Amino acid sequence: MPEVFRNFIGGEWVETTSGRTFERRNPANTDEVIGLFPKSDERDVEKAVEAAEKAFREWSETPPPIRGRMLQQISELLRKRREELAKALVKDVGKTMRDALGEIKAAIDMCDFMAGEGRRLYGRTTFSELPKRLAMTRRFPIGVCGIIVPWNFPINLICWKVFPALICGNTVVVKPSEEAPFAATKIAEVFAESELPPGVFNMVQGIGEEAGEALVRNKRVRLISFTGSTEVGRKIASICGERLAKVSLELGGKNAAIVMEDCDLELAVDAVARGAFTVSGQRCTATSRAIVHAEIYEEFIERLVDRTKKMKVGHPEDETTEIGPVISERQLNKIITYVEIGKREGAKLILGGRRLTEGDYSRGLYFEPTIFTEVKPEMRIAREEIFGPVLAVMKVDSFEEAIKVHNSTNYGLSASIFTRNVNRAMEALDKMEAGVCYVNAPTFGSEVHLPFGGVKDSGGHREVGWAAIETFSELKTIYIDYSGGVQNVQFKRD
Repeated sequence: MPEVFRNFIGGEWVETTSGRTFERRNPANTDEVIGLFPKSDERDVEKAVEAAEKAFREWSETPPPIRGRMLQQISELLRKRREELAKALVKDVGKTMRDALGEIKAAIDMCDFMAGEGRRLYGRTTFSELPKRLAMTRRFPIGVCGIIVPWNFPINLICWKVFPALICGNTVVVKPSEEAPFAATKIAEVFAESELPPGVFNMVQGIGEEAGEALVRNKRVRLISFTGSTEVGRKIASICGERLAKVSLELGGKNAAIVMEDCDLELAVDAVARGAFTVSGQRCTATSRAIVHAEIYEEFIERLVDRTKKMKVGHPEDETTEIGPVISERQLNKIITYVEIGKREGAKLILGGRRLTEGDYSRGLYFEPTIFTEVKPEMRIAREEIFGPVLAVMKVDSFEEAIKVHNSTNYGLSASIFTRNVNRAMEALDKMEAGVCYVNAPTFGSEVHLPFGGVKDSGGHREVGWAAIETFSELKTIYIDYSGGVQNVQFKRD
């Protein structure tokens, strides 16, 4: 009988009001049922919001340095349970142990950084236009924050959102993806073990259309932080706009690496292969386009195919595996559909393009790393997010054309350029429409002390680093008048 898991509300593990559950299977072996998880509805969300609201006053009045100490304790718990959490990721989402440990490290790094911010919730002081008046700003919490995260980085993204929310004095209700409930439960266990007051951290499992939407619509939730698809992000922004709740969106990407003729070709090939195919391309910052100068195009393709063929697709528990399974049957079918679209549009499939079903692959959701060449910017495989191990390679004749092709999509999350020309690199950084830009590195994410987010349909908001403090806090402008009289700049004559 599969293990039955529960929600975490008000410091306790509780069953859903309805008693409903949903099943989660291991994507590397779909015969294995990981467990049964709560299929929560609006009533369960309401209980979690009520618990968070009840805990808010005490937590918001706790001095930020004290809140920071509690985060430091959570950091130690994360270190203590690092291997256990990584194994949960391997089982739940099919990451290799190396990638899983990297995700836990990123969560720990964010916890450490935000714990330190407890001593640095800085406001500003300035001079008033009027005499004998102090003018300054201070940061205050927003209230109950709803955190909705996807399945591809289920532990890291929970931590990247929850820790800044908590250090700012907010309480949270987390709704994880229904496709990564086990890893989310494991991180909830860490919060449950900590000394956080009951109700500061709450987690409600369930389906997006039920529990997720109930959280977004709950009028007592003052901010929704969402990472996921652009389509869902638009809907969340609309609902939050109706009730004037704050919203922070980190959405899709169609990230490109520009490879110029003067680059370190070996570096560029390795970076594009890793950026496109590790984690089976299931990251919002994955390199899904390579824009390659005509002078090195053929050699780049030859080397890229050779490098990609050496990347082992296999069970994530195998230490030699570089590419694990796709998260679900639904996502696998989406990838297959886009491969067929690419072929119909006239792109040339030169590697991969098939689901792997024989031998050790028979019980899992595996897909070959796939490369298309002769791709045109107007093709759907060059414009739409696939979220799988599929790379579209495009040929350009100049730096100017490369920038134009790069900016031809509606997305703008992560970008990179490979070149030895510093002037060209600096101009690319100016002109590439993306929130995170790299020179001579893959289109990966961000370090924890710097902002992360995109432009255009990638969301336009920023979290992580100091930007997260701005997202999860309110600025209050304060004047202290010690003139002994009534002063107002509007009454003051020039």
